[in-house]
Amino acid sequence: MNAAEPGRQHPDEVSVGNARQTLLQLLARAGVFSGDAEELIGLIEAGALTLAHRRVDAAARNAPAGKGPLYEAGWVDGGRAVADELGLLAERALLRAVTADPSDTPAPAGSPPGTRPPVRRMQVDRAKVAVVPLYLSFTEVSDLDPEVSEQVLTAVLGTMGPRQRADYAGRLTAFVSGHRERLERLYREFGPGSRIAVHGRYSLLHSPTSIAVLERLATEPAALREEWDTAELPPAWLEGLAAAWGAPD
Repeated sequence: MNAAEPGRQHPDEVSVGNARQTLLQLLARAGVFSGDAEELIGLIEAGALTLAHRRVDAAARNAPAGKGPLYEAGWVDGGRAVADELGLLAERALLRAVTADPSDTPAPAGSPPGTRPPVRRMQVDRAKVAVVPLYLSFTEVSDLDPEVSEQVLTAVLGTMGPRQRADYAGRLTAFVSGHRERLERLYREFGPGSRIAVHGRYSLLHSPTSIAVLERLATEPAALREEWDTAELPPAWLEGLAAAWGAPD
């Protein structure tokens, strides 16, 4: 934890606010809804604070050698105090980001268990950005109807609350990392390039959305089936993917 170099200037609060407002205006000109833009910027802010928290926390564990026990104790205590404060700031930033839009507020008291906020277009777009490179690490791009892909991702995201949607890309990456060999076999046997046609029971394995559906089958199968039925998506697609994955019907 080196002190800042003498004379080095960092952006002040007014300049940071100016940059943020400029970005919001540019996104608005591009047609991005203000609530979506606020959430995206908020997630980046929360992420930056989280990364800083982890760096400081790691540095607090490694006091410079040869300074003596009192110096080491002070280093650790000071580092942990800073890390704790950064952790609180990151948590607050995340809460602000995921509740910036009225549709992302918690369900009212008395709502049925499992009630979740509506899925917004920006959240679907973020899910697309997450699933495509993961899918391409196993196979090639498919020609499955993009509109259908959006419907599938909307059903998948409907199983989650705002905070889960906020860290969904990391959740998917961890899922793929933990099941890579199994996924490689699955796409080799049923995906593009296999003898299985794009239309039929295993259609979703020809789409990047299959990564998202498989993760939900492994973690929230009941909620996924509920959202799937609500979206009136073909039951055979989900049943085929569940059978190929080995999940119970």
